[in-house]
Amino acid sequence: MNTTIQHKKTIKPPIASAGVMGWIKDNLFSSPFNTVLTIIIVSILWFSVIPFLQWAFIDSCWLPDANCKEINGACWSIITANYKAILFGYYPQHILWRPISAICLLIALLFISRNRNYWTKYLFYTWLISLVIMGILLRGGFFGLEYVEIENWGGIILTLLLSIFGLTSAYPIGVVLALGRQSKLPVIKTFCIFYIELIRGVPLISLLFMSSVVFPLFLPEGVSISGILRAQVAIIIFTAAYIAEVVRGGLQGMNKGQFEAADSIGLNYYQTMRLIILPQALKIVIPPSVSVLISAFKDTSLVVIIGLYDLLKTTQATLSEPKWMGFSAEAYIFIAIIYFICCFFMSTYSRKLEKELDTNL
Repeated sequence: MNTTIQHKKTIKPPIASAGVMGWIKDNLFSSPFNTVLTIIIVSILWFSVIPFLQWAFIDSCWLPDANCKEINGACWSIITANYKAILFGYYPQHILWRPISAICLLIALLFISRNRNYWTKYLFYTWLISLVIMGILLRGGFFGLEYVEIENWGGIILTLLLSIFGLTSAYPIGVVLALGRQSKLPVIKTFCIFYIELIRGVPLISLLFMSSVVFPLFLPEGVSISGILRAQVAIIIFTAAYIAEVVRGGLQGMNKGQFEAADSIGLNYYQTMRLIILPQALKIVIPPSVSVLISAFKDTSLVVIIGLYDLLKTTQATLSEPKWMGFSAEAYIFIAIIYFICCFFMSTYSRKLEKELDTNL
């Protein structure tokens, strides 16, 4: 019997070039296509980023009392001169320490809540007490604090109020709606389906207009509800419908064996959902849930159309002054940075939570 011996050739990996120039050659100019692509990208950056940096920093002006019409760069003076009005709206200027303190307290709570080790009943009580303290600081009327009408809450205060309370209230409602849509009871299932499909079929602007214009017509004479509260309810109703569909996707992705195992050990429906199904389903839908919440956070800026002075409305009010006309780009870049920081925090925390819960395993 002939034995054929096959010699395997040892293929040595190419030796990478050393240094920065070697990395550039291997990654940016390794082929004709990569070379052309690198030249195109560098050209785009050169003709776009460099002029922007020139406009934003080199030729810009930052002094509050400067005459921006005499410069060729960005007029950041609109921010330095009006940051109080942009961030806090018509809140009385002499007591701005109160909303600043409330925002700092809120940021501290959010930072502490990032750690899952603190997710205990004590954190829940801390949130409740802190919310009461923030309400007292903003509204006043107690402990010698000057009373401030809720209509004067504007800027970043109103944006955070609508977004945080709206999102935290909408999520549990959305979970209940998702469970109701999966229910075997016809009345509950029909109601949840009707609600979800109806709300998802109309834009948020329609709900805001109805809450601002139509809803007050059905109130008894002499009864009025704050426009901020009506907008808050509209945002909650709208966001909850989208959360419900996301959570329903997670529930449908669960293996039927999970339900059968729960039945085999004698768990009822409530115990099965609370202890087995929902913890797994909510982990699965963390990425789409955060996407819905980020979208809802940005949609809070739509309250500008019903006259509420959120962060966008206070910026527009500043731009209406003759001195600052023509410098809207700088103002919108400023509030865009604020929105980006908030959304980036939500996205970063969601990735951290996914990693801790091993969602992707």
